[in-house]
This record gives sequence, C-alpha cells and structure tokens, in this order.
Amino acid sequence: MYYTKLWIQREMMMKERLSYGTDDASFKAAGELAGLTKLSQSFYGYMDTLASARTIRAMHPDDLSESVKKLAYFLSGWLGGPKHYPANYGPIRIPAAHQHLAIGHEESDAWIECMQHAVNDQRYDADFKEYLVTQLRVPAERIRQACQST
Repeated sequence: MYYTKLWIQREMMMKERLSYGTDDASFKAAGELAGLTKLSQSFYGYMDTLASARTIRAMHPDDLSESVKKLAYFLSGWLGGPKHYPANYGPIRIPAAHQHLAIGHEESDAWIECMQHAVNDQRYDADFKEYLVTQLRVPAERIRQACQST
C-alpha cells in the first residue's frame, strides 16, 4: 500500500512536470508571484555584476526596483498566473517597448545569460529550469528582431 501511494504521487508529479505551459502549471512551478519576484531580483543582480551585461544594464534606470516588479508581473501572466502587468501598467507590448534600444545578438545573449544564472539560483526542478530558459529565448529573440528592424 505504501509503495502504491508513493508511485501514485510520483506519477502525479511527473504529469504536473509534463504540463508546463498549460494553465498555471509554470506559474506554480516558479513559486507564484513571490518566486517570480525572487527570480527577477536575482536576474537584475546578475545584470548589475556580470561584465557581459554592462551594455544592457546601461539601458535600465539606476534604481531597478520598478524593473524587478515589471519583470515579475510580466512573468506572472506569461507563465499562466495572474495578469498583474496589464492590470498595473497597461497592455504588454514587449517588442515595441524595446524597439528604441540597440539590442542585437550580444545584448540578447547577455539577457539570457543573466536569466540562466538567475534561474539556476532558484530551487526549481531541473526540468522546469530548462523549460523556462528555453521559453524565455522566444521573447528575447522577438525583442532582438524588433530592434534590428528599425
């Protein structure tokens, strides 16, 4: 009986992991808004310290508190959780909002590098870490393309 219960729990966990990207599974895997805020703080911490991120850090204000909040709010809705960003800041226009910036491959790669480090700092399951960084490459590439077209 005990082993059957463990097997059922394991199977349920595996199904939940396979469901990243559906409903709020990714939002929950990220620790909901508190987890996303922690991820965002870590992300901007790396942006502050990595030499490869100097150029993208210069694109942000000195005080990153609002940037942390905006990123956490964006990620919340993007990962299937509450849509805090549009509720607080209006419609999400990520590529258009960055279009005035000089973002090429180097800047996009630096953004992903900061995010990879920040994701690795979190207590996420390994498969969710991989899933999240892979998915974040999509908006990073869309932003790069939008900035290259101007």
